[in-house]
Amino acid sequence: MPAKLLSKIHPMAKGMMTYALLWPTGSLIQQTIEGRNFKTYDWARALRFSLFGSLYVAPTLYGWVRLTSAMWPQTNLRIGLLKAATEQLSYGPFACVSFFMGMSLLELKTFQQAVAETKEKALPTYKVGVCCWPIIQTINFSLVPEHNRVIFVSFCSLLWTIFLAYMKTQAMEPEHEQKRGSTRRS
Repeated sequence: MPAKLLSKIHPMAKGMMTYALLWPTGSLIQQTIEGRNFKTYDWARALRFSLFGSLYVAPTLYGWVRLTSAMWPQTNLRIGLLKAATEQLSYGPFACVSFFMGMSLLELKTFQQAVAETKEKALPTYKVGVCCWPIIQTINFSLVPEHNRVIFVSFCSLLWTIFLAYMKTQAMEPEHEQKRGSTRRS
């Protein structure tokens, strides 16, 4: 696609296209790390990552970036730090919970199973995110022009997506497994 045509696409559409490719790429990289290859990849898992990344994460991230840009239109280090801190207290927990709930439901787990997995995995995942996202978002909010922020974060999130894919595949604690097994659909 010529660069001139790409520059005319709405920023949210650019983000959605980016996430439609980066999120399944993160899933496939994680699957490669766990020992899978082209013949043994879980392509349905990669598709779920693509759907969730493009149809949910990119639009919510776009909305978040627009909101914070309206609230704090300046681009400097102080505002970047303020936006990054605000994100960690609001969007970060929302994104972690949404990821585990959304991906579990896309796997056709019951609502109770999705809640159980989210309760177990969201907080540990969020704690890791608090260690890396403030730095990334400070750079994003203080140095990157608004129209490029979703794409910038999309590329930074490739490594994060690999981590999310890893966390998603981790077995639940036996206590949660028993609850999960007793609420399975027939």
